[in-house]
Amino acid sequence: MTNIENMIICRCEEVTYGQLLSTANEHKCSARELKLRTRAGMGFCGGRTCRVSIDKMIEHVKPNITPGDIPLKYQPPVRPVTFGTVGEIK
Repeated sequence: MTNIENMIICRCEEVTYGQLLSTANEHKCSARELKLRTRAGMGFCGGRTCRVSIDKMIEHVKPNITPGDIPLKYQPPVRPVTFGTVGEIK
């Protein structure tokens, strides 16, 4: 693998550019399918850091896809937690 293929796109699930690209090319999938196959965008942040990159990859692999075709959505945490609660010693 080259350096760009080892670049991590989804930090939460540690999914690399190479994994995303090979899955997208093999299955010719939508952004939603790519997310389900690789777990990219399903981590703690809910896709806020990697969603744009995944969408751009799909546009490159499937040039005839429109942005509205099964778009990914942001998934916020169930309930917000303060740093004080996280760092609390019990």
